[in-house]
Amino acid sequence: MSTSRRTLLGMALGATTGAAVGGLPAATAHAASWQQKWAPSASSDKLGAFETIEDDRADSHPAGSPHIFATGDNWRFNMHTVDRDTSTDRQRHEVTGLRNGGGSNYLKWTEGQTWRVTYSMYIPSSLKATTTFTHIMQMKQPGAGSSPIVVQSLRRVNGVQTIELKLFEDDILVGRTDLEPLHNKWIDVDFQIKVGNGSAGSVRWILKNGSTTVIDKSKTGVDTFLADRVRPKWGIYRSLGDTSGSLQDCYLLLSNLRGYQLV
Repeated sequence: MSTSRRTLLGMALGATTGAAVGGLPAATAHAASWQQKWAPSASSDKLGAFETIEDDRADSHPAGSPHIFATGDNWRFNMHTVDRDTSTDRQRHEVTGLRNGGGSNYLKWTEGQTWRVTYSMYIPSSLKATTTFTHIMQMKQPGAGSSPIVVQSLRRVNGVQTIELKLFEDDILVGRTDLEPLHNKWIDVDFQIKVGNGSAGSVRWILKNGSTTVIDKSKTGVDTFLADRVRPKWGIYRSLGDTSGSLQDCYLLLSNLRGYQLV
């Protein structure tokens, strides 16, 4: 099986048009478009593609390290049942942020901006949905102690394995679809967020299986900002409180990560 896939590329937003003044023809205003700001390579940038790495923060399983690494064209996240986070009721191996080059050259998503990430992910059947949280992508404010803003999660609903996107604080479901048909294959993700306080934010979430759109859901008028800035996270972050017997050694693969800003 090929270990890389071409990511989904979305269409740019349409142009806006200015009003006519003094009988002159209306002037065409600036057409908003997606500009690529981040295009790391797993084979060359490796973990330098990210702002920070959270690999076994509690040093719970040194024999399994590294749990996060680049392999070929992919980034791989391994999770073992013995792994523990600093909060011992959960497990966490995640990367954060979008880094370009070395040092502090990472992208900052701030209030009023609109951002988009596209990528391919491979979820094996060993990475199952759970009755408690299993997040594979989060949007968060940097720093300890803050709640997630948006989560992409694997959740069991009435015994059915699903993948969903939620606005965490207000428990707003953006969309949900069956997970099992997406296991053991490359799926394209297109996630878009307008960073806005109160009701000024919006999100859009698209999953594609090859040429088939599995889900395309949006929410507007929502809160997508806490303070400072928004920072993406990817990896496996899951509770040990699952009651379905779904926790086992597993992994997640990501490929072709791209970041865009609407300007």
